[in-house]
Order: sequence, then C-alpha cells, then structure tokens
Amino acid sequence: MTNTNPKVDGYLRKIKKWKAESEKLREIILDCQLTEDFKWMHPCYTFQNKNIILIHGFKEYCAVLFIKGALLKDPHGILIQQTENVQAGRQIRFTHVEQIIEMETVLEAYIHEAIEIEKAGLTVDYKKNDELVIPEELQHKFDEVPGLQTAFEALTPGRKRAYVHYINQAKQTKTRESRVEKHVQHILDGKGLND
Repeated sequence: MTNTNPKVDGYLRKIKKWKAESEKLREIILDCQLTEDFKWMHPCYTFQNKNIILIHGFKEYCAVLFIKGALLKDPHGILIQQTENVQAGRQIRFTHVEQIIEMETVLEAYIHEAIEIEKAGLTVDYKKNDELVIPEELQHKFDEVPGLQTAFEALTPGRKRAYVHYINQAKQTKTRESRVEKHVQHILDGKGLND
C-alpha cells in the first residue's frame, strides 16, 4: 500500500478489536487517493490537508466517520448521526469485515463524493446554539470569582456548551456546586472540560 503512515501502522498493530475491519477500511480509503494521517488517536484521511474521514473502533461497532457527512447525499440511507448534537459528522457502522467487503463500491462512491465536496469548498452550516442557559451554581461562582465570567465567555461555543451540559447533568445542587468548583481554574485557564 502506498501513502501509509507509520503511526497508523503502529495503531493497527496494537488494536485487538476491529483489526481486520480497520485494515480493510484503510485499504479502501487509500485506494481513493487520500493521504493517511493519525489524528485524535485514530487513522485520519485527508485531501489537500483537509480532514475527510476517520476510522473509529467502538465497543459495539467499527465505523468510518465522514467529517462533513451531513453534506453527503446518502442514497443508501446508511449514514448515522452519532448524537443529536453532532452537526457535520456522519458514520457508517460495521460489525464484521464481510459487511465492509460487500459495501466496498458503495463506500468508494461515498468517499469520492466527500472528496468532491472538499474540492468544491462546501461547508456545513452550523446551527447557532445561542440558547445557553447558565446554571445558577455557575452564575453564583461568576459573582464570587473575579474574571471567571469573562474567562467563560471567551471560551469556544463548544467548550461553553460542554461545561453547561456537564454541570446540568448533576441532579443535586451539591453535586452541581462541586462540579463548578472543580473546574473554576480550568475555565480561568481558558481550557475546555476535557483539556
């Protein structure tokens, strides 16, 4: 195989689950003339330095994730939106290598379409989610700690949403307060929940 990346070789040597599936997906994707890279701990395939596809192994399935999958036509109805909050990415999931072999021509067609989308410079219109309701525990902390609200407002929309969601997931006030307390320094440092 040409255009292989040693980091992906290393990744494929180490993984125990979905090894055959990942190797077959890699072969199909490389045949489509994409450049292999390793990003976010996964094999990533690019076209002119733009991310097109990731190979992901999950507990229940192996998947290819089309970074701008929302723009694909999906004539076979096989693209899956991972969660309702995912706006651009779409997955095709597999549970055994035979499925991948059977779908090879369909996969290639989707990959070529994804490359054409990138060549055309198309972008996903992200819905603005300005309806961020600040939990009162966080609001109290804003009043208490100088600069915290400013630091929070400077975060990316995704990071703000992640904090609000994480805090609101706790049912008890005490837990919400401790979650806020635990992340004050993170917010002041301009970091996201998982940074």
